[in-house]
Amino acid sequence: MNRGQAVAVILLVLSSLCVVSAHHSTTAQFDVTKRMTLVGTLTKVDWVNPHIWVFMTAKGKDGQEAAWKFESNPPAWFRRVGVTRADFVKAIGQTVTVEGNRAKDGSQYGYLVKVIYADGSSLELVPPGAAAP
Repeated sequence: MNRGQAVAVILLVLSSLCVVSAHHSTTAQFDVTKRMTLVGTLTKVDWVNPHIWVFMTAKGKDGQEAAWKFESNPPAWFRRVGVTRADFVKAIGQTVTVEGNRAKDGSQYGYLVKVIYADGSSLELVPPGAAAP
């Protein structure tokens, strides 16, 4: 192996380590033992890898509007189960109920588990092999 090939291999290994370290475990970041429920207005959906992001505003205990963001499964997962970005986007500006697991640091950030749209339809993430509650 010449020097150029060795440098290429090192760069490849280092870049793969960066990707692995950037990904996180759901249980490491979110309190999966407790579910929280928020009612508010869906404001934005980012349909990007490695996870989609759902943004909403909801009133806090003090009555003030607060911005929340929820991470969820990858877009490919949603496509496999027949859900598209349009299924989320149709609800932007509408009242939704979101159930999720809050970040362990207590911030206004969580992992989306279920969303109930204004028309009563819902989407719930159920791990493979698990029964819906």
